[in-house]
Amino acid sequence: MLIHELSTAECHEVLHRSHLGRLACCRDDHPYVVPISFDFDGEHLYSFSTLGQKIVWMRENPHVCVEVSDIVDRFHWTTVLVFGRYEELRSPDEHERARERARGFFEQRDEWWQPAAAKAGPIEHHVPLVYRIVITRVSGRRADRPPL
Repeated sequence: MLIHELSTAECHEVLHRSHLGRLACCRDDHPYVVPISFDFDGEHLYSFSTLGQKIVWMRENPHVCVEVSDIVDRFHWTTVLVFGRYEELRSPDEHERARERARGFFEQRDEWWQPAAAKAGPIEHHVPLVYRIVITRVSGRRADRPPL
């Protein structure tokens, strides 16, 4: 098996075509990893949630990591790690453009609120929280198996 490092541009290409990743956050030296649905605008990952453990933890410690995988089999896979900072888009005045951008991304997909609101029940019964990950660094690897 050959392992190749991805360039930043290659990492971005993976993020543009992906919409599901695993968000890692940490509080009091305890890690927490959950699946999230996201969209990438070239600078940020945009996502949606309802209030729960990950939001509480990210409010306390905004340093996060998101892992995105494209796995064909154990010899052919791509993985990208996004390192960044959680930023909640609460203020209509301060974050209006970012919230509109996120809404535009979300509305392009059916059931865009999944998996964030799946456990919580119908979306209209919960306060939606829109957030983004301000990306500070990306890295990635791709595995290939040379022909025998």
